[in-house]
Amino acid sequence: MTEPLHGGYAESELTTVLEEACRTAGLDSTGARLLRGHTNAVVQLTTAPVVIKIARKGTAPTGVQRTVACVRWLMDQHFATVPLHPGIDQPAIIDDHPVTFWTHLPQTSTTPITAADLATPLAALHRLPKPPVPLREMDNLGAIHRSLTAIDTLDPGDLDFLTQHAHHLERRLETVDYTLPTGVIQGDPQHRNALRDREGRTVLCDWDTIAHGRPEWDLVTIEIHCRRFGHGRTHYADFAAGYGFDVTDWPGYPVLRDIRELRMITTNARKAHHTPGSLSEVQRRIKGLRQEEDDLAWNIL
Repeated sequence: MTEPLHGGYAESELTTVLEEACRTAGLDSTGARLLRGHTNAVVQLTTAPVVIKIARKGTAPTGVQRTVACVRWLMDQHFATVPLHPGIDQPAIIDDHPVTFWTHLPQTSTTPITAADLATPLAALHRLPKPPVPLREMDNLGAIHRSLTAIDTLDPGDLDFLTQHAHHLERRLETVDYTLPTGVIQGDPQHRNALRDREGRTVLCDWDTIAHGRPEWDLVTIEIHCRRFGHGRTHYADFAAGYGFDVTDWPGYPVLRDIRELRMITTNARKAHHTPGSLSEVQRRIKGLRQEEDDLAWNIL
């Protein structure tokens, strides 16, 4: 199979990197299966309780090294995170792919993780002290502008619309007064970035977006996922009650909501050539944005 897998990886490339990563870590890739393949390829081993995360070729190792250091710190804090697999020097760099190794947590419960399940670990994260690891600053607008310069899948009219919308939101952000203190934020908290551990606790995962910033960004992200991906407003209300703060009642909510949604659109537009079939969904979201359809249901990419 030479066609790219979902996420832009050719099967031969993924197999070669996986086999070499396992060899360096003393693991066996026989029977491994692909779990996800969007920004990273996430592979579960069948010969050991290990999940391997393979970043796209050329990903800066420094960012992955920071992620590993942050997760080690979270583990030292006894924070509810999916743990790194012990005894391995991480990340491994295999043919310019940073690779990390995680403990596999079997998901035996048939009850899906809800937004309310995320409230306790996310509130605990936001209360953590400043870590010894230098964190990047959360900059959603910077990420949006970087995506806009790299997008090659949209027609000029849509690209110009998104660019002008970003400039408008940048001006609006200058008027926002935050309520919650700055601290450690997850950056992309959502239902798919959480698992249950062996004791049934909800633990957070996928720490590539960990940053220093305002918790309101995390809370807006939860609200968007509830509203846009079919979970519903009651689902979000249960989260807000558990967390102890309803970001939708805060005056800055519409601005952060619009910026966060624009980032989700531009990020997926930038990666559309790596993800077959995603462009039509990106275009549908842009049309909804033009028509101010705040309750338009989005399909997960």
